[in-house]
Amino acid sequence: MYHYMTVSELAQRIKKREVSAEETTRSFIERIEELDEKVGAYITVEKDRALKTARDIDKKLKQGCELSPLAGIPMALKDNICTENIRTTCASKTLEDFVPPYSADVYERLEKAGCITLGKTNMDEFAMGSSTESSAFKVTRNPWDDSSIPGDSSGGSAAAVAAGMAAFALGTDTGGSIRQPAALCGVVGMKPTYGRVSRYGVVAYASSLDQVGPITRDVKDCALVLNHICGHDRRDSTSMVVAAPDFQAGLEEGIRGMRIGIPSEYFGKGIEQGVRDRVTEAIGVLEDLGAECEEVSLPHTIYALSAYYIISSAEASSNMARYDGIRYGYRAKDYSDLLDMYIKTRSEGFGAEVKRRIMLGTYALSSGNYDAYYKKAQKVRTLIKADFDSVFEDYDLIVCPTSSLVVIRSGEKTNDPLQKILPNVNTVPANIAGLPALSVPCGFLGNLPVGMQFIGKPFAESTLLRAAYAYQQNTGFHKMHPQV
Repeated sequence: MYHYMTVSELAQRIKKREVSAEETTRSFIERIEELDEKVGAYITVEKDRALKTARDIDKKLKQGCELSPLAGIPMALKDNICTENIRTTCASKTLEDFVPPYSADVYERLEKAGCITLGKTNMDEFAMGSSTESSAFKVTRNPWDDSSIPGDSSGGSAAAVAAGMAAFALGTDTGGSIRQPAALCGVVGMKPTYGRVSRYGVVAYASSLDQVGPITRDVKDCALVLNHICGHDRRDSTSMVVAAPDFQAGLEEGIRGMRIGIPSEYFGKGIEQGVRDRVTEAIGVLEDLGAECEEVSLPHTIYALSAYYIISSAEASSNMARYDGIRYGYRAKDYSDLLDMYIKTRSEGFGAEVKRRIMLGTYALSSGNYDAYYKKAQKVRTLIKADFDSVFEDYDLIVCPTSSLVVIRSGEKTNDPLQKILPNVNTVPANIAGLPALSVPCGFLGNLPVGMQFIGKPFAESTLLRAAYAYQQNTGFHKMHPQV
C-alpha cells in the first residue's frame, strides 16, 4: 500500500495521523521479507530497532510535538555509512562483524529528523566495483529484470527504492555510484557538490571524489532529503562553509530561458543507441518547456575515465592501508609472524576488485611512476575542470545520458575491469571536477529504464532540481514501477 508513495505523500499521511509510523514501517519490513531474497538489496535489516523508533515517533505525534517533514519515514543506508551500534560491513569480509562506536554525520542528521532506519544496503565491496557484484555477501539484482545489474556501487540502495523496500535511501558517489544505479533502476539520484554534504563517518574509498547523496522516487523527495543532510560539519576538513538553501523553494519556477549545454562528447562512441534516442527525446521536452539547448564541447572528456581510475585507485591504496588486522576488522587465524599476519589478513579479507585497485594505486604512487601516472592524472583533472568552467560561463547546466549502457547482464563484465567501468564514462567527470549532478528517469529501452543526467555549477543543486522537476512534471517515467 505504501511502498510506492513518495516521501512527501507519506509524510503528509503520517503528520495528519491517517496512518501511523509503525504501520508504515511494518509494511516496508514485510515488503523486504517478501522480496529481498530475490532482489538482494539489504545486508542488514534492523526490524526491532525500526519498529521501536516508529512507536516513539507515533507517541510524539500523539502528544502534539512539532516534528520534521521526514519524521516516521522509513529509509535505507548504504553499508559504508557508519551507524553506531548497527553493523557496518562495506560488503567486505574485512568488516563483516564491525559495529561502529559512532555515527556518520548524515545518519545523525536523519535520525534527529525522525527517519526510521530499515537497514543497511548491499554495495560493491568498499564501493569498488561497477555492478554491485563484488560484494562479499550477495549479488543485488535489478528489480526491473533480475538477469540485469542494478548499477554500481550503491546498487542495493537504488534497488531497495525501486522495489518499494524503502521510501528513500542514501548512497555514496565516487565516479557515478549514486547516479548510475539510479538510472538503471528507474529512480532519482543526486551527487551534491563536493563538500556540500559531510563525509564524516563514511568509510573512505577515494577521499577527493567521494560524496554522499539521496536516492528517491522523484525530484521533490530528493530536494526534501537534501534539506536535511546538507550543511557544514567541523569534523570533516573538506566540508564547505556554505549556507544550504531550501532546495524545495524554487522547484516550480520553470526553466523558460534557461540555457542548457548538450556536450557532443557525451553522445559519442560507446553510448547505446537506445540511450541516445531516449535522452534526445527528453531534451526535446526541455526545449518545449522553454529551455535553450545548444551543443557544446568538453574536449578532455576522452581522458576522464583513465584519470579517474588512477586517482581513485591511488587514494584507495592509501585508505585501505588501515585494514591491517590489528585494531579492528578481520584478522587471519594462522600466521607465523607480524608480516605473515599482514599478508594473510589482507589477502583473505579483501576481494579481487579491491586487491586490483590497491595494486594499481600503489603502482601509480610508487617511486618512478608517480610523475608518469598520478601527477599526470591530476593535471588532466585540472583540464577537465577547466572545460566545465568554460561551458558554465555561458550555460546554466549540462544535460546528457547518465549510463552509457542499459542492457548489462549479471556476470557478463565481471572479469574485464575496463569494460566494467565504461558505463560510467559520462558520470566520472562530475566527480573529477567536484560538481553537482542529478539523474532522472527519461524512458525505457525494452523493459529497462534509461536515465538522463543534469550537471551544474558548484553549489547549484537548486538549478538542477528545478530543471529536473520541470521535466518530471511533464513526463510520467518516475511514476512507473517494476513488477517484482
